[in-house]
Amino acid sequence: MQPMQTSHLNEELLAALATVIDPELRQPITELGMVDRAELTGSVASIRVLLTIEGCPLRSTIEADVRATVSALEQVSEVELEVSYMSPDQRAALRQKLGHTKQNPFTAPGSLTRIFAVASGKGGVGKSSATANLAAACASMGLSVGIIDADVHGFSIPGLLGITAGPTRMDDMIIPPVVEAPSGGGVIKVISIGMFVKPDQPVAWRGPMLHRALEQFLTDVHFGHLDVLFLDLPPGTGDIAISMAQLLPHAEILLVSTPQLAAVDVAQRAGTLSLQTEQRVIGVLENMAAMQLPDGTTLPLFGEGGGAVLTESLGRALGYEVPLLGSVPLEVALREGGDAGTPVVWGAPETAAAQELVKTAQALTHRPRGLAGAPLPFTV
Repeated sequence: MQPMQTSHLNEELLAALATVIDPELRQPITELGMVDRAELTGSVASIRVLLTIEGCPLRSTIEADVRATVSALEQVSEVELEVSYMSPDQRAALRQKLGHTKQNPFTAPGSLTRIFAVASGKGGVGKSSATANLAAACASMGLSVGIIDADVHGFSIPGLLGITAGPTRMDDMIIPPVVEAPSGGGVIKVISIGMFVKPDQPVAWRGPMLHRALEQFLTDVHFGHLDVLFLDLPPGTGDIAISMAQLLPHAEILLVSTPQLAAVDVAQRAGTLSLQTEQRVIGVLENMAAMQLPDGTTLPLFGEGGGAVLTESLGRALGYEVPLLGSVPLEVALREGGDAGTPVVWGAPETAAAQELVKTAQALTHRPRGLAGAPLPFTV
């Protein structure tokens, strides 16, 4: 009779556990140092997993994934799973492995994250809905996307994406909630002041506090690798817009406006702020364009042609072409998706609004980016 083989870290179990992805950090739990024991005695698998913190909000998800993965192995008939927690030294080692330095990673040399600051001249033009849907469209392309809800006084991004969980704090590092795209394999990582206050609690902050909040979102939150970062800015040209320009000088501005000429005039001022901040306006998204009625006719509830007027006037003021990237029609599905926490590009992709938002996201992300000055992953 063959003696039963026992090892502290069984290679077959480790190979299986390497397919279990941490829901927040988006890396295999084996690479994060979360597997402390993986023993196989006969057909009994004994697993010990170390969570990053006590009270981990996704403990049940990790437990279920580990059990399902190990149970699927042919040689395993029983899984004994123990859950414990990392020590302070283990968490420090993890933060170092993740490269979390409490510095702004998006201004680091070699960063290839595209940064889009979604701005508007006035409120009520659908800027936040546009941000959430553009991020969702990018995630459906397989991209890793981040959103900073920088509209501190009027935050709405968590609700628009159906996020009810808060971030996880691991000592001096904040891990943001993650939303997975239903197709395409991409994810959206979101941080908002709304995750730190009660739903009915107003945020009455002045300039220095607003600047510090945005700075902490950039330095304390661990987004990991991002292909695209969106900032949902408050309307106008106030403190947050100026702080954003100081903290993210390479961010490109996407202006959102309705076709109404009154909104266009205000958006013009928001766009020409870029002359002072030395940032580039990448384009204009016209929102709430003509609504199609059941009889096939259209109703231009907020007027027509405002987007084109804005691009032309901005082009003259800025000295370069500012394209009209999309014109999103007013549709009930867009509002319903926002109320339900499901972006219209996911919930009703066949609608004209969803298709226009996807087209805009493609125009933003498919523009070539130069690699001049960026370090390449090889040496000569």
